[in-house]
Amino acid sequence: MIERVSRGGFVARAGGLLGAAAGLGAWRLGNSRASAASTVSCVLTPEMTEGPYYISGEKLRRNITEGRPGTRLDLATTVVDVSTCKPINGALVDIWHCDAGGTYSGFAQEGTDGKTFMRGIQRTNKSGLATFVTVYPGWYSGRTVHIHVQVSLGGNVLHTGQLFFPEALTDAVYKRAPYRSRPGRDTRNATDSIFRNGGSKSVLKIAKNGSGYVARMTMGVSRS
Repeated sequence: MIERVSRGGFVARAGGLLGAAAGLGAWRLGNSRASAASTVSCVLTPEMTEGPYYISGEKLRRNITEGRPGTRLDLATTVVDVSTCKPINGALVDIWHCDAGGTYSGFAQEGTDGKTFMRGIQRTNKSGLATFVTVYPGWYSGRTVHIHVQVSLGGNVLHTGQLFFPEALTDAVYKRAPYRSRPGRDTRNATDSIFRNGGSKSVLKIAKNGSGYVARMTMGVSRS
């Protein structure tokens, strides 16, 4: 379980570290690799709300799909110290998002009480990398497509944020099953109230991988 003792203020994009995915070979990602490189600065962006669907104490696991349909998405998150841009080993990365149909697990009002799909925690390795196997999120009214993320270390929550997707890619994915059964997405990045407050700095870097995608994000967190 992640204790909410304190919250740090920021997440960063460290361009040279976006690929820190040497461990992705274990996923059989073929040539979808990039090596970590040193950087001289990190760009800070404000935190974002965790939203109403956070649940503490989720499972420590890599594959969070539980057999739910959707386009495969391999998510690689790298956590670095914002003051040095060096990777942080042993941080807990907690992610949660809706399924392809726009539904969150774990809530009676969603009809998913007791379910845990699209939720999970991974611990970063010595390269600061935590990896997940999931599906491309669906949409629900009033929000653009996103993944929630929280980073903690030693019981302290260092960062709470949201990860976003390029609109052109979302449009392409949503032409496939099962997404195409729900036309009429009503909110895009440009009209999302949360995205407007720094979301452009939290857009995932995404590459095609077979019939699915590999998405990467580096997050620089403040330990204090």
